Amino acid sequence: MEKIRKVFTLAFVLMIGLGLQANLSAQTTMEEFSAKWENGKQFTLEVVDKMPDDLLDFKPHESAMSFREQIIHLASASAGISQNFLNGAQPTFDLGAKPVSKAELKSFVTACYDYTRSTVAALSAQQLAETIDIFGMRGTRRQVVALIDDHVTHHRGAAISYMRSHGIEPPRFRAM
Repeated sequence: MEKIRKVFTLAFVLMIGLGLQANLSAQTTMEEFSAKWENGKQFTLEVVDKMPDDLLDFKPHESAMSFREQIIHLASASAGISQNFLNGAQPTFDLGAKPVSKAELKSFVTACYDYTRSTVAALSAQQLAETIDIFGMRGTRRQVVALIDDHVTHHRGAAISYMRSHGIEPPRFRAM
């Protein structure tokens, strides 16, 4: 039942993202995406660093993902979507990994972010403009790139709210 809920939640978020992303105005080039993505990776790693080890499995409600699950989900979904919809090669790491320690979690986040960045960078302008089927909808691969970015932001924001609920000041946001 929990797995079905997660699948429906992801599908809902992706559906909204594709529906709202008619064009990609926040990043007009893949070089800009790459720089923004690297910044997001560093920000995510800082968020993980700030959360105490004893709170990695905190969840605000029994139906919510834990902090650790939010981070694993945002990372693995990015790489999984990249592999399945952006012509990604077989990852050299386990997309289904369940990191236990903070060091393992940070290593997994880094691997997923780096995989996504290199997959996106390998796409030609023609491939980015191709319309594909994704989760029962149609969109360009460029829209899928924006969807991945929005999805990460959504789940990282949830993880940050978990920190704040314990009085922990999150790392300062920087967009560039």
